[in-house]
Amino acid sequence: MTGTAAEAPRAAARRRTPGRAWGLLGCGVVLAVPATLLVVRLTGLDAGTPFAMPMAFFPWSTALGVLVLGVMVAVPVLRSRWAVAVVAALVAAHVALLMPRFMSESRYVPPGSAQLRVATVNTDGGRADPHALVDLVRTGRIDVLAVEQTPSRGVDALDKAGLGALMPYRELHPEYDSSIYSRHPLSHSGTTRIDTAWPQTTAQVTVGGRTVELVAVHTYYPLGDPKRWTRDMAALTALAGRSGPDTVFLGDFNASLDHAPMRQLLAAGLTDTHDALGRGWARTWPVGHALVPPLIHLDHVLYGSGLAGVSVAERTLPGTDHRAVVAVLALLPT
Repeated sequence: MTGTAAEAPRAAARRRTPGRAWGLLGCGVVLAVPATLLVVRLTGLDAGTPFAMPMAFFPWSTALGVLVLGVMVAVPVLRSRWAVAVVAALVAAHVALLMPRFMSESRYVPPGSAQLRVATVNTDGGRADPHALVDLVRTGRIDVLAVEQTPSRGVDALDKAGLGALMPYRELHPEYDSSIYSRHPLSHSGTTRIDTAWPQTTAQVTVGGRTVELVAVHTYYPLGDPKRWTRDMAALTALAGRSGPDTVFLGDFNASLDHAPMRQLLAAGLTDTHDALGRGWARTWPVGHALVPPLIHLDHVLYGSGLAGVSVAERTLPGTDHRAVVAVLALLPT
């Protein structure tokens, strides 16, 4: 009887071994995604390579790692001390990289500081509802609006919807994919000839006695040509390095905060409004799909050291696959 009783646990263990092995193997296959993206994130291998597109999903890969860790802890047959430790370390590394963007920076903005209310939206070839966009400008009391992928017919539709009455000053370059509208007079307007797929529209606006440089951004997309996208981002980085503290870059960067070229752009002296306000995982693309929610953060408002973020929000407009980003920026005392 004693021998028979002793053999039972051993037999059960042998029966569990194949299921355990296959279960751990499955977990390993799934974890290859967050593990690979972690290596790419730490080394910057997304710049100019096919890793640029999957890197936009880095936060989602973190969630995938957390899910696998939960399954391994919850399912007895998958509980392996060393395997759980490895997965926990992987998840911890992801969380350490993501956590700062959920923490708001403590930057003092003196009461009464002049403010600039800006918005940006990729209209998806002019498909965005012009009346909805004009209503956003009106209700949000927007001072400066940057639009991307807005052809001439889209410009005409916005004027017919009443944007001209709200924003009589504009620098329109529909042929270059980005334009700037403003409530206030613009100066030194035009396009900046840097090494980007198409010129970036620029202008200056005076707020509270200060001149703010504006750059309406639209870069090439990494899925189409990651090297071309990387050159676009590098050119923007060079431009940011030459810009003063009162600078705003806003538009569709086709980049998230996890992309190495975006981190290099920010290191040139710019701050992402979402990141500064603890909302660094604001998903702005895609929208308008019944079964697919917004997944990645491509649209940004970046500002120089002479400004500070006061608020930021996303707004969904019918017709376009990008969410609009609306930000309030304060000019800091010099």
